[in-house]
Amino acid sequence: MGDKAPDGDQPRSTLADLRAEIDRIDLAMHELLMERGRIIDRLIEIKARQGGGSAFRPAREAAMMRAIVERHRGLLPLDTVEGIWRIIISTFTYIQSPYSVHVDVSRGDAAMRDSARFHFGFTVPCVPHLSAADVIAAVAESTGDLGMFALDGGPRADAWWTRLTPGGAPKVIARLPFVERSDHPAGMPVFVISRPLADDAARDVVLEAISLDRWKPDYPHALSVLGAEIVGSAADRMGLSLLVGRPGGLEAGLAASVLRKAGAADVRSVEIGAHASRFDASALRPNGA
Repeated sequence: MGDKAPDGDQPRSTLADLRAEIDRIDLAMHELLMERGRIIDRLIEIKARQGGGSAFRPAREAAMMRAIVERHRGLLPLDTVEGIWRIIISTFTYIQSPYSVHVDVSRGDAAMRDSARFHFGFTVPCVPHLSAADVIAAVAESTGDLGMFALDGGPRADAWWTRLTPGGAPKVIARLPFVERSDHPAGMPVFVISRPLADDAARDVVLEAISLDRWKPDYPHALSVLGAEIVGSAADRMGLSLLVGRPGGLEAGLAASVLRKAGAADVRSVEIGAHASRFDASALRPNGA
């Protein structure tokens, strides 16, 4: 099939040949997606016999996305590959256990809408809210929904992380995007919250809500020695509340101890969630070439 090439080489492919190859690949991709669906059916049956459990696996999702980005090569843009897999993962999770994503749109709908649709696709329902506090309340009242808001929680946020401190309150389970780069089409950093997960939570970075008396300029440096950082700060009642991200391997309470040594008083710390470490793909070659 195809024209004969000179010098005894393999026959040249015609446009018809190449289109036939594309059709073959498209069919194989569709068959594989349907096969994935059949495996999910079996997974649902097994989970039902074992008493259910959350379908969300933040640590596994983060590892999958990193592996996809690291192995990608060729002309297909990395944005497209990442977006396809995000839709596949989120949709099959939805098939296992239907859920909605509650989204804080107080900073403007466009950026958050793009982020929600890139990470969760169009099958998963997205419910808009006007503050991080409203998102947290909605997730707390649900049986298995997710919440999503910008790291600073938006203009009406105040110390939103304090609402995650009670034991049964929602907790942060992910920071998106899993793979960061300067030209990411949904690159605005966001937190994802859910009701507490029983297993497979990513704990590379642990988040703590730390209350203390007042701000001092020595705090960021004191925490950086531990590899920790202040993600957010806001007035809270009669004092100050900090949202601190620390390495998951550190002993609980160590960040609070360092702040005391830096001059803080009335220091109290509560863990409010954790997420996978950030993966910077900026150093990778454009388009995986």
